[in-house]
Amino acid sequence: MADTPQVFALNIANFVDKAKAAPTHVVRKIGLDLATRVVMRSPVDTGRFRANWNVAFGRVDTLTTPSTDKAGGKTIERVRVQLNGWVPGQEIYLTNSLPYAIPLEYGHSKSQAPQGMVRLTVAEFQTFVNAAVAEQTRQ
Repeated sequence: MADTPQVFALNIANFVDKAKAAPTHVVRKIGLDLATRVVMRSPVDTGRFRANWNVAFGRVDTLTTPSTDKAGGKTIERVRVQLNGWVPGQEIYLTNSLPYAIPLEYGHSKSQAPQGMVRLTVAEFQTFVNAAVAEQTRQ
């Protein structure tokens, strides 16, 4: 199980129909909001875990980096840039392939993320969809 990447994959294209105008913008916004929440919920010791959240389209990204990002800002900006490359029809995968990703998701960090990061964020998915659609319809 230690070699299994923590995968967060949602086919948000199913929700694009709610936003008749600029669906690409809506999907990218949802992806960024979800990723931001997961990154910021990630426990921090050295910052390496936060720095290892990756976005890929249509596949799981299993790469890891020795980089660190305690604040999370560099990782979120990298994800934002990556999401700009998304095109309709592609599945978006948010992954963290460090060997301790799954233990952290299931409460290994009792003080910082006892309920994980991904499961909490997935539970908020509809909130992100509603916010992105509302923002788009205001424009």
